[in-house]
Amino acid sequence: MNASRAAARSADLALFGATPVLPRGPAGDPHGTWPIVTDDERRAVARVLDRGILSGAQAPEATALEEEFARYVGARYCLLTHCGTSALSIALAATGVRAGDEVIVPAYSFVATPLAVLHVGAIPVFVDIDDATGCLDPAAIDGAVTAHTRAILPVHMHGCAADMAAIVACARRHSLRIVEDAAQAHGATCEGRRVGALGDAGGFSLQSSKNLPAGEGGLFVTNDGAVASEANSLRNFGQDVWLAEAAGCDAARPLDGARVLDSKRIGSMYRGNELAAAFARAQLARLPELTERCQRNAERLARALGELPGVDPPRAVPGRTSVHHKFRVRLDPERAGLGVTPRQLRDATMRALVAEGLEVVLWQAAPLPAQTLFRQRDATLGFPRPRPGGTDLAANYEPSRYPRSQALLDGSFVLFSQSCPLIAQPAAVVDRYAEAFQRVWNHRDALAAWAVRQSGSIG
Repeated sequence: MNASRAAARSADLALFGATPVLPRGPAGDPHGTWPIVTDDERRAVARVLDRGILSGAQAPEATALEEEFARYVGARYCLLTHCGTSALSIALAATGVRAGDEVIVPAYSFVATPLAVLHVGAIPVFVDIDDATGCLDPAAIDGAVTAHTRAILPVHMHGCAADMAAIVACARRHSLRIVEDAAQAHGATCEGRRVGALGDAGGFSLQSSKNLPAGEGGLFVTNDGAVASEANSLRNFGQDVWLAEAAGCDAARPLDGARVLDSKRIGSMYRGNELAAAFARAQLARLPELTERCQRNAERLARALGELPGVDPPRAVPGRTSVHHKFRVRLDPERAGLGVTPRQLRDATMRALVAEGLEVVLWQAAPLPAQTLFRQRDATLGFPRPRPGGTDLAANYEPSRYPRSQALLDGSFVLFSQSCPLIAQPAAVVDRYAEAFQRVWNHRDALAAWAVRQSGSIG
């Protein structure tokens, strides 16, 4: 399309003055907000207050949630923690990761993933991601293993299951432990089994934006009794507490005990609380229904966006499912027939979609090794020193080593937001997203011309 025609049609976009597809008028914002709080959650929280028991490893809501979530993911053991990061930290320590060990993590995730490694004194070693899913690339693991590698920490990114079959096979070749970061993936499956308990241990988050929200909190899971006992000690100040002691606990007084406790290892108070546990139980009861609705809406939106040239919505991977905690859309300017850079197209499309009334966010803009923490590796602030013969961190923490992670972030954004995620939206809102995206894409020539002008004015 020539410049004059592009300019003539540009007024059809809300960015240039047209009426938005999804206006926010006197009637309010049409988006659903998250979490969805019903009378079930209110009754659950009131039940805790009426009972008067607010905390304790054997408190009734905590133990009930642990039992219910263990059944949900297919784990033998589950422990409530105060956040998802602590669930990962105790999982790493309980599976034998020690100070100075190396743990392989993906270069694209939330920073909590490598922070959990650092919290136990170990060293995160980054590998690039798989193009199709944004999850850790199993083919990159072998080249990252050293004599000091102890574990692999795959992330089920945005709710999409990582390739656990390939990761497990690699771990077995190198005698490594697997701790799954399933913070965003409650209910996602790999070969028919729910993620989180497919490795040696796993951690989930209950933070407010997650598909299973409770404000803050986490859930540790495992099928190994010894690992579960070790994790239970770690979340209780490293004390000599045992899972078997639950049978003798007075349910009405879960904070009371008869014996002197001895801390045998460095631990902390990583337990969760009763109010969060009760809230999470009410949410868990509705999670299968909400997940199914979210997956239907994701498929509906993906079909519509997939018809647009150069637009790549999340795709289903054979044998694996996603719960679509985040809906990341990639843009390819070449296939769209546009002479702009991926970042120019990404930023301009975001601006245009936001003008149409959509929730659109970057969430992350660079691979994890680009963050200040990993660039500086300040030992005075507790960053562990690598062992001789281990990974060269200066090389491993160079962001340019992760072109697939950077390309994903340069050329994509997330539809919906933390406060208004896909799982909270009715089908009517999802349909407006498809309509707005199609409207913007139909005028992508005008949008690209605008993006170039913007770049020139900034320069």
